[in-house]
Amino acid sequence: MSWFESFVLGLVQGLTEFLPISSSAHLRLTAAFAGWHDPGAAFTAITQIGTEAAVLIYFRKDIVRIVSAWSRSLVDRSMRGDHDAQMGWLVIVGSIPIGVLGVTFKDQIEGPFRDLRLIATTLIVMGIVLGIADRLAARDEAGGRHRASKERKTLKELGVKDGLIFGCCQAMALIPGVSRSGATISGGLLMGYTREAAARYSFLLAIPAVLASGVFELKDAGEGHVSWGPTIFATFIAFGVGYAVIAWFMKFITTKSFMPFVIYRIILGILLFILVGAGVLSPHAGESAG
Repeated sequence: MSWFESFVLGLVQGLTEFLPISSSAHLRLTAAFAGWHDPGAAFTAITQIGTEAAVLIYFRKDIVRIVSAWSRSLVDRSMRGDHDAQMGWLVIVGSIPIGVLGVTFKDQIEGPFRDLRLIATTLIVMGIVLGIADRLAARDEAGGRHRASKERKTLKELGVKDGLIFGCCQAMALIPGVSRSGATISGGLLMGYTREAAARYSFLLAIPAVLASGVFELKDAGEGHVSWGPTIFATFIAFGVGYAVIAWFMKFITTKSFMPFVIYRIILGILLFILVGAGVLSPHAGESAG
């Protein structure tokens, strides 16, 4: 991997990680369109450490508060009813599905799941799911001529059951094209949570999963499967761009619809099917490691 490739891929990772359009799909597609080798699941996992570092800084007050309350609840029973202490446990519970499935399907994630036809399918299908979830949220917020607006749930109403459902939605993002934020936010909206609550829990839930995945994949870098210099460079690029994107996105979702992302996903998926069907792109374009 060249330094220019790492710069472009780090930029793509930072721009797409927090948007509901799938960073892993865009890294894969960027390599395919440019004629580069597929950066691979290991590169994706390691550069995601950069974007998760942006989450740690952006949500630092929330994280410190949650970790502090959770730690105290381990020895102080009176703290176990505290919302922040409960959030600590819910993040742990919600991380279980992706941890189990990530290890179980590791070979598929690094191989068959990176087929461009599968990516095109997940882009379209999850785009439709996000669109439906967004419309339901908008209907509840706006109400109608014959009904009042419906109050949606906040994170204070999050329980173990919903936490596990969020976690299962996050686990779907192991397939490129699904999108971690897109799947968890869609799940949250369908369960009746506000856009802000679904997005905030989505980002908090991603921290242990992404950091664990990145650390796990570091062994591939050590074995020579990933170029150290370019990968670290891309990780720093992803961090800087990712922080700017998350700050913008958290403001965007308070007043705007997810429909622009829905339309983008569907158009990109259809375009990808056309290019593969016409023979312009091979479904396995750039798959061999470089």
